[in-house]
Amino acid sequence: MRLLHTMLRVGDLDRSLKFYTELLGMKLLRRHEYPEGRFTLAFVGYTDESEGAVIELTHNWDTTAYDLGAGYGHIAIEVDDAYAACEKIKAQGGNVTREAGPMKHGTTVIAFVTDPDGYKVEFIQKKTK
Repeated sequence: MRLLHTMLRVGDLDRSLKFYTELLGMKLLRRHEYPEGRFTLAFVGYTDESEGAVIELTHNWDTTAYDLGAGYGHIAIEVDDAYAACEKIKAQGGNVTREAGPMKHGTTVIAFVTDPDGYKVEFIQKKTK
């Protein structure tokens, strides 16, 4: 068994694809429209789906926004430099909700940003050996 993907419902697929590909550096792996069901699926990730887990962005054509609810946490991405990653996000108009710095009660450097739909993405700085 292995983890395949995490699905997020998005209100504006083009805006979300821009965030995940241009700001976070993922690749659009595949995209398919389902006109009869009035939805589009787009899969993004850093590696091919056969090599690792990816994110499925689901756009229901008749829905422009979702209530995220209280149960969702975040997606975590390892970065070389969380400080630089935050600066890149801000320079490109993205939203940093927690600046890079050590986590509470620990030393791991983390940061949080939100995607265009309000989903949280955590940057975890790669530990140096």
